[in-house]
Amino acid sequence: MLRLFGGKPDHPLADPREARRILGELPAQDPVKALEELTHWLESVTAADQLRPEPRIQALFAVDEAAQPRLRRLARDYLAAERPSRFQENRLWGAMHGYFRQAGLSLAKAVDLFVQGAKGAEQARASLPVLLVRTLRSLAQQIKWMHLRYGPIDPAAWAVLNGVYAFAEARQLAQARVTAYPGVPGESSPQLEFLKAAMFSAAGPDCLLPAEADLAERLIAHFAPSFVIAPAPTPALGWWIDLGRAMAPQRSIRGAQTAPGARWFGAGAALAEAEALVERVYTGGQVPSALTAAAGSDPEPVLGVLRHLVRAWSPQPPERKSQRHPVKSRVFVAHGYEGALGAMGAAGALSFSAEGAESWVVENVSAGGFGAVVPQLKGDWLRVGALVALQAEGGTNWVLGIVRRVNKTTPREARVGIQTLARSAEVRRFEVGGAFEEGVLMRDAAAAEVRILLKPGIYAPLQNLEVREGERTFVYIPQGLAERGEDYDIGRYREMIRES
Repeated sequence: MLRLFGGKPDHPLADPREARRILGELPAQDPVKALEELTHWLESVTAADQLRPEPRIQALFAVDEAAQPRLRRLARDYLAAERPSRFQENRLWGAMHGYFRQAGLSLAKAVDLFVQGAKGAEQARASLPVLLVRTLRSLAQQIKWMHLRYGPIDPAAWAVLNGVYAFAEARQLAQARVTAYPGVPGESSPQLEFLKAAMFSAAGPDCLLPAEADLAERLIAHFAPSFVIAPAPTPALGWWIDLGRAMAPQRSIRGAQTAPGARWFGAGAALAEAEALVERVYTGGQVPSALTAAAGSDPEPVLGVLRHLVRAWSPQPPERKSQRHPVKSRVFVAHGYEGALGAMGAAGALSFSAEGAESWVVENVSAGGFGAVVPQLKGDWLRVGALVALQAEGGTNWVLGIVRRVNKTTPREARVGIQTLARSAEVRRFEVGGAFEEGVLMRDAAAAEVRILLKPGIYAPLQNLEVREGERTFVYIPQGLAERGEDYDIGRYREMIRES
């Protein structure tokens, strides 16, 4: 607490010995509670207006260092849960985002002491390079965790991040190399931290699952030394940002007006490095050791994210596979395995009424899918990978699709991209090992295989599915798993017919 009467204004964490004692007594077995307490300590230090700059910065550093192992543990827990409960997911996300939001604010206010020329700030200038790196990293993490929920992205976070980096440039500290945290190998700089945040935003995280977005961030950190930033546009720099505005990175537009704070950036040599890594992982089948902690030994997730980054970082925007056609059409939407089967009339599914379906507005269509506006979000189910069944207003058939892109423009509204799975499909009752399970059979005239939508746990590599129709039995032999979602699996099968 502050001493209000007499003596020198102080704060418990201003004394290093007392800070060690307080931070050492944090709950050891409950990292969420510990992180919440650390968040409150950041608020407390920030509110202590009479603390001098140097002890203020060191107190913030002590809290931030105590948070790091807990942040790493909770991030692992959040991303490792294949099908987490909503309560657990919300609790972990709230703790992580809440900490980074407060850390970014508290550290940025400490940077502002130097911007404003506060009394005693220059005596603390030796701490400034590390302070800049940690501030930018905390703000970047706040933005990342907003992306893991697909937004909305608070423009205020970008305003502060851009402003802090602009100050680093003005003080000629943008390329100052420092160790961000004790015991953490490797050096960073304000420029590297800024570019990692900018290139993550440019990587299209609204099209990635949370675990994929985390893997993309790790790959970005690996490639960051090759990224390029400049005060003038070039054909190779496909993105720009204005450090004087509350804006996220945007694709470069030829002939755009320049401003003193405008910066152009891009992957630079990292694009060729990423393409080379794709080839090595594809041909060698091995995940680089630096990524195994996040991706495990399976090369497929790494290849998928690497290819996504290569497409996103290209100086030229990726070409669409099929032409989009603007429309304005209202559709009813059911979601999830049970919702889709209920909408399609499966006997064993939960009861379903079209009157209870969500109502979206389709803005454009193509051969591969839809772009739609969700005018009123209901619940927190909407995310990349979610299964949806859509029926046009006045129509009779349901189209199956998977959400591939989510951008929450406000807390209650979103824009989504949906990949079409099947424009017509059949609900079937499959015999599986003596039991019966309902699923959806999807045929593609151009493919030799069929796909079958099932609830989780039914697909197995050596488990055939069967459907009897009169004198014939249709046998479906598994060929691989095409898609796995939170509440569904989609298997690839070869269809055989056995006559009785």
